Amino acid sequence: MGIRATAVVCLALVAAGCASADDASVTATAERFLSAAGQGRGGQACLLLAPEAARSLDDCEKQIVSAGLGTGAVRGVDVWGDEARVRVDGDTLFLHRFPEGWRVRAAGCEPRPGQPYECEVEA
Repeated sequence: MGIRATAVVCLALVAAGCASADDASVTATAERFLSAAGQGRGGQACLLLAPEAARSLDDCEKQIVSAGLGTGAVRGVDVWGDEARVRVDGDTLFLHRFPEGWRVRAAGCEPRPGQPYECEVEA
């Protein structure tokens, strides 16, 4: 019983370590994206979008800068496998993990009670 309990605790610690690494990577991607968009560097922000999200914009570089995305502090990160949600002051972003790393699938998202989020930019 002692060995089993130790194994469970070790697995929990490993899982927590992975979650922390994912959280940090997701947070870093979201912060780089919002910083680039907020500072008028649309090209850099567009590179951090998921391909479908970038294609959904007629002129990504201009539209991403003019979208008025939130630039506040990260208030929460939730990671579920290859999907993540980042809450910042005045904004929510959704990210997906691709082979090359995390990319923003939706940004400028506002919750709607009983309905999906409404997003300014989405795939």
